[in-house]
Amino acid sequence: MTARLNGAQPYALGLFRIVTGLLFACHGAVALFGVLGGADGKGGTAATGAWPNWYAAVIELVGGTLVLLGLGTRIAAFISSGAMAYAYFKVHQPQALWPIENNGEGAAMYCWAMFLLIFTGSGAFGLDRLLAKRTSTQEQRSADQTPVAA
Repeated sequence: MTARLNGAQPYALGLFRIVTGLLFACHGAVALFGVLGGADGKGGTAATGAWPNWYAAVIELVGGTLVLLGLGTRIAAFISSGAMAYAYFKVHQPQALWPIENNGEGAAMYCWAMFLLIFTGSGAFGLDRLLAKRTSTQEQRSADQTPVAA
């Protein structure tokens, strides 16, 4: 049983990354474009350049999309995790100690989910893994075709 679960780990991690990235990107799209009810629930958007809302939305949209695709996963997750830590400690935590009290559970969960992806990478289904395989295959081919000096 354990061996089978361990064998499925890259695929479960890949699905975790895809869902986390999609939901994170949706938060950015809500604030930037007013879709899915918008930032205020009435189709509103974050004012362009407004600190920190607009910048957080850009990080959410771009970072979430990169994490979803598994492209530059570790870097995107690092920036996204930091942004959510900032959001929690600067916006939510001053209102109350616990995330459930200060409405910061989303920021806390995304912070830790992205933090996990910094260390695990993209898992299965990620472009990072596909590009790494392609690069290593091309390097192997070029090494095989290198003529041996006489």
